[in-house]
Amino acid sequence: MNELVNRIATNVGIDADVAEKAVGMMLGFLQREAADGPVAKMIEAIPGAVDLVARYNGEGEGKGLLGGLMSAIGGGGIMGLGQQLMALGLGMGEITSLSRETIAAAREYAGADVVDEVVASVPGLSQFV
Repeated sequence: MNELVNRIATNVGIDADVAEKAVGMMLGFLQREAADGPVAKMIEAIPGAVDLVARYNGEGEGKGLLGGLMSAIGGGGIMGLGQQLMALGLGMGEITSLSRETIAAAREYAGADVVDEVVASVPGLSQFV
């Protein structure tokens, strides 16, 4: 298991398997939704992130009634990601902690300027990180 996933699992207080999937889903979401240049730099800078995105990008997308409705009306954005993370059994407090831990780690690896560009390019994300 990757160092980032272990760190996040420990700091958030969740199972490492859940953390791995959730971080992969979050990074995959950012890859789809954020400005291409900065998000590519960020993902490439985080050890193991490329593999996590490849494994979990889009996981859970369109599943269930709410996911199907979100897809039908054009995606779901940050709310769609939240629904996917809740489907993993995470509560809002854990999702917020997970987001903050992931972004804090990204800042360490990719630098604050790059990560701030990524966050600013996704509508609504700044309130969660």
